[in-house]
Amino acid sequence: METVISSKDTYNQSAVFIPVFNSSCRFDEEFKYILLPVSYSLVFVVGFVLNAAALWMFLKMRPWNPSTVYMFHLALSDFLYVISLPTLIYYYANRSHWPFGLAACKIVRFLFYANLYCSILFLTCISVHRYLGICHPIKALTLIKSRHAHLVCCTVWVVVTVCLVPNLIFVTTSRRDNDTLCHDTTSQGAFEEYVNYSSVVMVLLFGIPFMVIVVCYCLMARTLCRPRQGLSGRQQGGASRQKSIKLIIIVLVVFAVSFVPFHITRTLYYTSRVLNLDCNFLNIVNFTYKITRPLASVNSCIDPILYFLAGDHYRSKLMSVLTGRRQMLSSQSPEQAQPNSNCSIGLVQKNSTHKASENAQS
Repeated sequence: METVISSKDTYNQSAVFIPVFNSSCRFDEEFKYILLPVSYSLVFVVGFVLNAAALWMFLKMRPWNPSTVYMFHLALSDFLYVISLPTLIYYYANRSHWPFGLAACKIVRFLFYANLYCSILFLTCISVHRYLGICHPIKALTLIKSRHAHLVCCTVWVVVTVCLVPNLIFVTTSRRDNDTLCHDTTSQGAFEEYVNYSSVVMVLLFGIPFMVIVVCYCLMARTLCRPRQGLSGRQQGGASRQKSIKLIIIVLVVFAVSFVPFHITRTLYYTSRVLNLDCNFLNIVNFTYKITRPLASVNSCIDPILYFLAGDHYRSKLMSVLTGRRQMLSSQSPEQAQPNSNCSIGLVQKNSTHKASENAQS
């Protein structure tokens, strides 16, 4: 976040003079001119490749089930964000000089928060859908269709856009000597009002979805740990249960790495500025907040792991592309692939012929 109004130190360019309401505080932010360009560059390269590949794979996986719909929109949100990162890489590599104009500044800052909260809501949708599949499988099969998932995703996009319209108004640019700063919050005079607005958005788009996810995972864990009557040990640990466990782990990792630290440090930083706390404490909070900002972007690189581990069709389609073989979307067990020794001679010969023809084609 850029809160710099003017620089008065000629002997140290990294020590900048920042008025915090009725006091002044000197921030040493030299670290961000290395941390942010490097971290954003890594996120851009990895996120662009993985999400572009994911979008391409999803478009080849028609028809979609509800989980695929949510994952496609999640990948689209991540992709739209990562293509905006080159401007931020240039901005911080050029020591906070923004030459792209006010409109581009507003759009780039908007895309960050749009991706942040769309990712949270789409992960919530995926988690709720998996909860219904585990705890209420009959209802999930009969009531939840792909068209319902599309409607939910459209609602997510609309809700996030409406909630972030004030952010477009708050975000602005300012001059510092010969540099133009692109603030990710707002001007100094409107900062307290911006804090109130961002707190409401955080509760609505982060706090409530996070509680929903925690409740769903607690209920899922209880169901998964409960032995099912009439099922063997092998059936107890079926593919659906394994996918659910992987989903829980990945989503919790995304929240633990990206979303929770960012919202905690941002809240501490905003509160410290509003309350005009000690300058040393404010420097520490500012440092931790700047570190968690790129972590909030890392979700664009972690989400594709979710598609591979928790999506059967995506994984099988990807493996078929990588190996150059045409595979069916529905997985086939090794026992089904091998011919049965107890079958008749005619069936064995038929399977052997079919197998040989497949090897010839491959």
